Amino acid sequence: MISQSARATEQVIPPEVELTILMPCLNEAETLKTCITKAQSFLTRAGVAGEVLIADNGSSDGSQDIARLAGARVIQVQARGYGSALRAGIGAAYGRYVVMGDADDSYNFDKLDAFLERLRAGDDLVMGNRFHGGIDTGAMPLLHRYLGNPVLSYLGRLFFKSELGDFHCGMRGFSREAISQLDLRTTGMEFASEMVVRATITALKISEVPTALSKDGRSRPPHLRTWRDGWRHLKFLLLYSPKWLFFYPGALLVAVGAVMSIALFFLGRIDIGGIGFDIRTMLVACTCLTVGVQGICFATIARNFAGSLNLLPPSPRFGRILEAFTLERFVFGGTAILVLGVAGLTAAVVKWSEVNFGPLDVSSLLRAVALSTTAITVGAQLVFTGFLAGLLSIRHS
Repeated sequence: MISQSARATEQVIPPEVELTILMPCLNEAETLKTCITKAQSFLTRAGVAGEVLIADNGSSDGSQDIARLAGARVIQVQARGYGSALRAGIGAAYGRYVVMGDADDSYNFDKLDAFLERLRAGDDLVMGNRFHGGIDTGAMPLLHRYLGNPVLSYLGRLFFKSELGDFHCGMRGFSREAISQLDLRTTGMEFASEMVVRATITALKISEVPTALSKDGRSRPPHLRTWRDGWRHLKFLLLYSPKWLFFYPGALLVAVGAVMSIALFFLGRIDIGGIGFDIRTMLVACTCLTVGVQGICFATIARNFAGSLNLLPPSPRFGRILEAFTLERFVFGGTAILVLGVAGLTAAVVKWSEVNFGPLDVSSLLRAVALSTTAITVGAQLVFTGFLAGLLSIRHS
């Protein structure tokens, strides 16, 4: 969320500034001047009215003085994190358009023509694609190049129906106004994913241009941490997609669990290809059914909660589902299933009492007990979900 001071800055933006070239910075003394010089050379060559803005995140190596002497504007960002620096930089930018990139000399700030061309054509977000633009030897770790980026980009396309080939490219251009309205909130490296996800689900106009990636000019290790930041990106993608995190796995488990449980309850032991499925399999199936129902319940609550916080856009289909499954229907339906489970469990106890609580056909009794206890658990889950969803709707109405 952009601060009050940033909003105040927006109100006095000089109208002649078209482009802000924004670089987050944390101890980039070795490469910062080179990046600024390249960015300024592009502005001069292309005849663009622009500025170079450095969002410094607490450098202790003199990066701030280097930037000012090189002719860049510097803002100090107290809150630590890649996302924090960029959010502050976007809020303080003077340009109508912003092109952002790392200050480690891995991106060509003197070749921004394609970004500016697409922005002028009306695109809200223009992403670089390093896989199309070329990756120099040693510029990207093999784990990132062949596993991390391809997998996360594929999940981004799958979850959000995005067409981007490089979901996490650090160089990208955008309309400052359009991106400011997204209310971006993350503070770390996952800010890159949040920008793309929010832009995609709010139907901003997005395009992609080839971008070359060179080996950075730093002698120290990069700020990026492979597993920590990879997990933060993956976690963000999952949290913004309740369907893939909760609903689809839950629906699959419910389908498999229900079919197997009912078949084994009514047919008894089933042999397929020489493999026998009996009471132990039924217990596993009942567990799948229980976990699956919980997943669907979580999906319902998560989608409703995310919508109330404006994290996800309204969904007409989901709205119709919520209208159909009201709190009362959740509670009444769950109660009915719970009562059936109690009745089944009571019948099993009665059957046991008929032999004075002595030995029984264990397999037959366990089938009834397993299905009954599952019904009790599922019924209770539905009742609790109904009331929790109702509570959240009161809180955010």
